[in-house]
Amino acid sequence: MTIDSPLSAWQYAVEQKGFVQDEAQEHAVRALQKCHDALHQASHERRAPITGVYLWGPVGRGKTWLMDQFYNTLRVPARRQHFHHFMGWVHQRSFQLTGTADPLKALAQELAREVRVLCFDELFVNDIGDAIILGRLFQVMFDEGVVVVCTSNQPPDQLYADGFNRDRFTPAIAAIKQHMQVVAVDGGEDHRLHPGAALQRYWVAAGDQTGGLAEAFKVLTVGQSVSSDPVKVGHRSINVVQASATVLWCRYAELCEQPLAAMDFMALCDRFNAILMSDVPSLSAQKREGRIARGTEDGVERVAAGDRELPQLSVHDDGVRRFIALVDECYYRKVPLYLEASVPMDALYTEGYLEFPFRRTLSRLQEMQLQRFAEA
Repeated sequence: MTIDSPLSAWQYAVEQKGFVQDEAQEHAVRALQKCHDALHQASHERRAPITGVYLWGPVGRGKTWLMDQFYNTLRVPARRQHFHHFMGWVHQRSFQLTGTADPLKALAQELAREVRVLCFDELFVNDIGDAIILGRLFQVMFDEGVVVVCTSNQPPDQLYADGFNRDRFTPAIAAIKQHMQVVAVDGGEDHRLHPGAALQRYWVAAGDQTGGLAEAFKVLTVGQSVSSDPVKVGHRSINVVQASATVLWCRYAELCEQPLAAMDFMALCDRFNAILMSDVPSLSAQKREGRIARGTEDGVERVAAGDRELPQLSVHDDGVRRFIALVDECYYRKVPLYLEASVPMDALYTEGYLEFPFRRTLSRLQEMQLQRFAEA
């Protein structure tokens, strides 16, 4: 069978590779195929309006795999990025375009000159700065003829649902619904949990001992020089338990309770082939009330706060956000993450404001316990 489209790739996977026949996936792949056909039929008419695809659903339903088959079979200029990486590029390029009359429009025009299709994975908005930018950027990208295909765990109407100044983001939702076919990929199975050869990368700590993690570090660094010197990440120094040229071992507090950002985790995954983290505490805690003071700053623009209530965050949630970002980056880059925690994996985060995004994190940690993770 010739694999030259998302539909043929999916059919081959079902017929030859033992993929489970999944009605929700079939609906999604046919939407991708329609977009794929339109792109190649109209490839000579670059500005012809073509409807993109927005795939959403619970973790492990095959959204990313389906989008990748779409991307891999395209014969028009395209870019495929994780959403965090895409927004990192947007922020950097917007800064470089400071002084331009309409930097977001200039950015969209630049993007349209380079690609016909933009594919990004894991669209999730929880930052007011990103929300404000996307409120305009989606509109101008579509105006410039960029076709967008993306995945998300949420339908468009639920994006940034409890965010501050959400009205600044609603134009993005309207643009998505106007220019993209919204498809629910909500089959009943988490395909990441299908049986596979196990490889332990998660341990529950026994007192003050770090036996499992220490042994894993020893195996991963055979023949390498090991040091306890701090590691430089950008302008910061991170204290380590031990590190080699390819393996990093830190405590949870160093990576998740310091002011690190997604870009820092990208840099770590650029440098290291495996990351080990010890002293991971139970991340659950009761939510607490919070208020935002009048006239405070949040993100790139001043928020009209007026003593509004904040979401009910727990004392751990700042660290949990970083933990989620680290797991996302390791998963996306196929960098194994080895953890030693005070509680079993399914008890890491059972209560709190971040319960919804943590479901994806838990699914990814579970997949990391399989031999196939990080293999080609």
